[in-house]
Amino acid sequence: MAQNEDILFGQCCDEWLEFKKNLVKESSYFNYKFTVEKNIKPVLGDKTLAEMENYDMNEFIKIKKEQGITTTLKEILVRVKSIFRFTQKKYGRRFDFEFHSGYIPRVQRLEVFTEKENKRLFRFLTTTDDIRNIGVLICLYSGLRIGEICGLKWKDIDLEAKEISVERTVQRLYTGRGVKSKVVVTLPKTIKSLRQIPVSKCLVSFLEEKKKQYDSECYVITGNKEKCFEPFTYRYVYRQVLKKCDIPYKKFHTLRHTFASRCIKVGMDVKSLCEVLGHSNITTTMNIYVHSSYEIKKKYIDRL
Repeated sequence: MAQNEDILFGQCCDEWLEFKKNLVKESSYFNYKFTVEKNIKPVLGDKTLAEMENYDMNEFIKIKKEQGITTTLKEILVRVKSIFRFTQKKYGRRFDFEFHSGYIPRVQRLEVFTEKENKRLFRFLTTTDDIRNIGVLICLYSGLRIGEICGLKWKDIDLEAKEISVERTVQRLYTGRGVKSKVVVTLPKTIKSLRQIPVSKCLVSFLEEKKKQYDSECYVITGNKEKCFEPFTYRYVYRQVLKKCDIPYKKFHTLRHTFASRCIKVGMDVKSLCEVLGHSNITTTMNIYVHSSYEIKKKYIDRL
């Protein structure tokens, strides 16, 4: 044990990343790398393994909170624990840290568009000639993630079968220190994200007219075979849509929340909604959406 006590924890982080490189998707690897380089190594990288065995990880949590990092802290600690397990197995060092559990803020009330805002968006989006805006409409009635709408092609929309196939997603990946990054078109988030979504009947005729104007290989929101929007850029388009509709800003993901909440409200079962949204398990769907419809709960309780 004495012969490896001077090894730096930063070296173990790098070795863990190399170990993970061929085991996970490229997008996951670069997310891990970003977390290690930006949030773990700056605090723990210069400590030796001997020092790490006596380090109070609650101090690390305190530092991260002082830096204003709260919503991603849970993910950071998951990576730290994985590196601990890797290091323990490789170097025989034992890390027995106790993490306090009260550091993650709970998700606040789900933000959705009101019925009035929803109608205003629909009227505007079905009368505009700007092909970029069609993605906002599709997300509002399908629950696609922003990367998925950026990667959607016209060939993925089958209007005879009335379904959308989710085959790819667009991401900007962090590739190293500093601001190095690249945009990639890759498979969706998980295997469950590869899915078919029914097209709402209110969109069929609108999409039929639009689809006639483009090659099947064109990306839907650019009308171009080669060029696609990346999520960061498309959020600007979305923001402009809200301004034109005189709707206060809400995150792009609100489109997905609104779609899912409306599905629950009209009676869609949770398993079907889970599959439509591409969640990896039904628990995620239940935790986020099932409790959100107060009206449904009230309706059933009023029957007692």
